[in-house]
Amino acid sequence: MLVALIVLHLLLTLGLIGLVLLHRGQGGGLSDMFGGGGGGGLQGSAVVERNLDRITVIAGAAFVTTNILLVIYL
Repeated sequence: MLVALIVLHLLLTLGLIGLVLLHRGQGGGLSDMFGGGGGGGLQGSAVVERNLDRITVIAGAAFVTTNILLVIYL
C-alpha cells in the first residue's frame, strides 16, 4: 500500500509540473499549442484555459491528499 501511494504521489508530482507548464503566463505559454494561439482562436483558447485550470486544481487536491497520507503513514 505504501509503495503504491509513493508511486501515485510521484506521478501526481510529474503531472502537476506538466500542467503548470501548460498554463499561459504573461506572454503566452505552451497551452497555445492546444488552444490556438492566433487572434481568431480567442474563444476556444479561453475554454482550454478554463478546463486546464480545473484539471490543475483537481490534480493539486489529489497531490495534497497523497502528501497528507504519506505524512501519516511515514
